[in-house]
Amino acid sequence: MAESKVRKAAPAVQRVAKPKKPESKLAMVRRARKINRALAELYPYAHPELDFESPFELLVATVLSAQTTDLRVNQTTPALFAKYPTPEDMAVAVPEELEEIIRPTGFFRAKARSLIGLAAALRDRFDGEVPGRLADLVTLPGVGRKTANVVLGNAFGVPGITVDTHFGRLARRFGWTDEEDPVKVEAVVAEIFPKSEWTMLSHRVVFHGRRVCHSRKPACGACPIASLCPSYGAGETDPEKARKLLKYELGGQPGQRLRPPADYPGQPAPRAGGGNGEPGDAADPEGAA
Repeated sequence: MAESKVRKAAPAVQRVAKPKKPESKLAMVRRARKINRALAELYPYAHPELDFESPFELLVATVLSAQTTDLRVNQTTPALFAKYPTPEDMAVAVPEELEEIIRPTGFFRAKARSLIGLAAALRDRFDGEVPGRLADLVTLPGVGRKTANVVLGNAFGVPGITVDTHFGRLARRFGWTDEEDPVKVEAVVAEIFPKSEWTMLSHRVVFHGRRVCHSRKPACGACPIASLCPSYGAGETDPEKARKLLKYELGGQPGQRLRPPADYPGQPAPRAGGGNGEPGDAADPEGAA
């Protein structure tokens, strides 16, 4: 019987993926600016999500927003400003009474100390007026660069980049920077965009972080800028499932403000005790812009 011939299989050819060419600095800047333009089209109504009618109210609200949501702050400040409408009033507040009003925002004892301290500083050093310079604002109790930039950009029209947890997260996901420190993120991003864009860029990126590019479950499959994002696939890519993750007006829910701007397409947030079933995103260590 003839010996059967066994044909030896040819060794498998291993296909090695070519390493992706690193993105040049110029290409990254161009892509970053395309993202900003796309976000401007997506959120033409982007705005600060804290209710305020004066620089003092915005300053206080931003300090209160540490470790809580803008919605919770907006539900708290009407009673606060009814009792303490000026820095002079807040500077002489009975701590326990102030604490009780701001209790819903969390860390109310530390926040009360900061509010009384900054109110006294405004009264004693700035004639009861909120200063319009970053160097002065950061000397106030409870006020860091992020809070100062919120106030400067939205109460004084001074361009500033607001690096809260949302902005920092998206700046890294977009490949603009690898930095974790907010001050370093601010410095890097400031070199990418013209100064005139800084304030609105901050609003647009924060809007997108709260509505689409969430911390734990980004809605990649429903993201209009997915083609520009190097982190696409970090979240849900199925379009139908991703759409269910959208928040606020994109998901058919109220926003953060009780008194939103006239061009806001969503519904006003409910007053305290109203409950909207969508309390907000993860808290920001220095406040949510």
